[in-house]
Amino acid sequence: MIVRDEARCIARCLESVRPHVDEMIVLDTGSVDDTAAIAASLGARVERFDWIDDFSAARNAALDLSDADWNLILDADDRLVGGAATLADLGRTPFIGELRIENTFEGASGAETAVSWALRLLPRGVRYEGRVHEQPVGGALPHRRLDVSISHDGYEAAQRARKAGRNEALLRAELATAPDDTYLLFQLGRELQAAERWAEAADYLARAYNGSSQTDRFRHALVVRTLFTLKSAGRHDEALAVTEMEFERWPHSPDFFFAVGDLYLDWGLHNPDRAVKEALPLVEYCWLRCLEIGEQPDLEGSVRGRGSWLAANNLAVFYGTLKLTDKAAEYERLAAALKQ
Repeated sequence: MIVRDEARCIARCLESVRPHVDEMIVLDTGSVDDTAAIAASLGARVERFDWIDDFSAARNAALDLSDADWNLILDADDRLVGGAATLADLGRTPFIGELRIENTFEGASGAETAVSWALRLLPRGVRYEGRVHEQPVGGALPHRRLDVSISHDGYEAAQRARKAGRNEALLRAELATAPDDTYLLFQLGRELQAAERWAEAADYLARAYNGSSQTDRFRHALVVRTLFTLKSAGRHDEALAVTEMEFERWPHSPDFFFAVGDLYLDWGLHNPDRAVKEALPLVEYCWLRCLEIGEQPDLEGSVRGRGSWLAANNLAVFYGTLKLTDKAAEYERLAAALKQ
């Protein structure tokens, strides 16, 4: 782990993983709170590192302290919530393990959870590259998804506010040397989207989308975020063009259809003369399609509920607005049942 001023949560993290690892290494990059003392009290080996605005440098310094065959990489605002048995039986053949990260955040409907998959289990010798949103470089080593789940609350509003601006500055510095890197463009777009700087976010996400490949690990999350952000920036024609390009590629994604339904609703509000015949039937179709598909948590960036209660709630509001009270009540009941 690399940490700084994480007294709020480091005990929770270490306690979740302590029974399942041989050693806990905490590299402190300049805490002025009780982070280091808490970690030491829980049995962690605590070392110091002077922060140089480079996450890879810190990650690699922490890895240099380990002599283990396998290294599980956590942040202080993570905690292990499932998969300990998998960690106990990794075998000897090296690979890079992709773990399920359950990110909690405040959405339009309250607390929500988005799933991402991160390369967090590394065999001996693998190191990181990248100043921010760093990635392990393992040459020809295969990637393998593991049945290991990590809960992460660093995207909640209070935590984002505490670290506001840090990642944006590092991403801009990285992009100065690699201006066409689609992953960096995507990550900067995410940062700007979270800050609701819609015009800037749309610029970066559109650039990332236009330069991305179908095989990019983050492609699904990129497409969905691009649609939401272009819509929020009022760039409906571009968002509709993305929809047309991607429609046949995501028949199994409730997140895609959720975003498209939202897009057509907003487009209809801006084009009231065309809303009834063109927009509203597509809105209804998309959110019903979400329910047909159901939850798909293995998709990168999927948000829990878009294949169930969030879609049903949208349909309840949709039918209520159209004065279809029986259908509105039906989907209100369905949303409540699916949310349990």
